Amino acid sequence: MSVLGQLELPIVQAPLAGGPSTPALAAAVCEAGGLGFLAAGYKRVDAVRADLEALRGLTGGPFGLNIFAPPAAAGDPASVGAYAAKLQAESERAGIELGEPRRDDDGWEDKLALALEERLPVVAFVFGCPSAEVIGRFHDIGSEVWVTVTTPAEARLAREAGAHVLVVQGAEAGGHRGGFADEPGSELGLLAALQLIGAAVELPLVATGGLSTGRSIAAVLAAGADAAQLGTALMRTPEAGTSPAHREALASGEPTALTRAFTGRTARGVVNRFLREHSDDAPAAYPEVHHLTAPLRGAAREQGDADGFHLWAGQAHALAEELPAGELIRRLAAEAAAALDDAAGRLSNMRP
Repeated sequence: MSVLGQLELPIVQAPLAGGPSTPALAAAVCEAGGLGFLAAGYKRVDAVRADLEALRGLTGGPFGLNIFAPPAAAGDPASVGAYAAKLQAESERAGIELGEPRRDDDGWEDKLALALEERLPVVAFVFGCPSAEVIGRFHDIGSEVWVTVTTPAEARLAREAGAHVLVVQGAEAGGHRGGFADEPGSELGLLAALQLIGAAVELPLVATGGLSTGRSIAAVLAAGADAAQLGTALMRTPEAGTSPAHREALASGEPTALTRAFTGRTARGVVNRFLREHSDDAPAAYPEVHHLTAPLRGAAREQGDADGFHLWAGQAHALAEELPAGELIRRLAAEAAAALDDAAGRLSNMRP
C-alpha cells in the first residue's frame, strides 16, 4: 500500500526548509494522522541525520524527507555583481558584510546517500526531478519518490523518470516556486494546475498552495487531489521553528508578492521594505544570491527586523492560526469532511 493510503487523514505537512521545519512539528502532524516532513535544505548532512533520529523518537508513523535538487544553470556573474553593488547600502546600514556569491548543490550526493541509508518511507524532491537511475535506487529499497511540479510538462517529465507521487504547487504557495526552472510560465493557480496535471498524467497528486481552511482542503480533494499539503497554515504553531518577527508578519493582513530579491529564485513572501526596494534589480541566480544576502537576512532575523529578511508566506497567510499542530490538523480535517458533505448535499438537492 502507498504511504498516502496508510494515512488516517489526507493531510501532508510541507517541508518548510530554512527554519520552520522541526522534528516536533513533523511528529505532531504524524501523530494526528497526517504525513509529517523534515527539510534537508540548507542543513549539513549530520544535522539532517540528527533530525531523523529525533523524529523517529517522537513518532512511529511514516514521514518524509525533502531534498533540494541541484540548480540547473549558473547565474550570470555580471548580473550578480551588479546586484551586490546595489546591496552595498544595505550592508553599510546593517554593519554586516555581504556574503560571497557561490554556486553549490546543497550537499546533493551526501543527502542522497543519507536518504538511501535511512530507507525512508518518502523522499521528496523540489527544484527539479532526479534521474530515473536515482529514483530507481529509492524504488529498489521501498522508498516512495515524490516530485514537486508546477506545470503539465514538468509532471510528464517526473512521470517518465519514475516518480511515484506528484506534489502540485499552485502560484498561491508561500516560499520558493518548486518547479524545475525559475522562468515565466509556471504561475498556474492551484485549481487550474490540478486539473491540467490530472488530465496529463495518472499519478497520485498532493495539492499545495494557499490552503489554510477545511473548505480549501475539501476543494482540492474534490478537484482530484489525493491529499492536501499545508505549509503556511502550520507556521504559527508552537512546534514550528518560525521566528517571532515572521510569526507577526503571518498574522498581519499585509499582501504577498513574488520576488527574487532574497535568494535569486522566485519565491512568495509578505511584502516588506527589502522586497519592495530590491525585487526589480534581483537577477535569476540561485543559490548565488542566497549566499550573497544570507548574512544580511540572518542578522535581521536575529534582531527581529521584519523589513530585512524573507517572510515566506502563502496568499492566505492571514488565516494561519496559533494552535498546536495536531489540534489544528484534526480540526481542519473535520471541517473538510463537513464541507464535502455539505457540497454533496447541495448537489443531491438539485432537480434533474
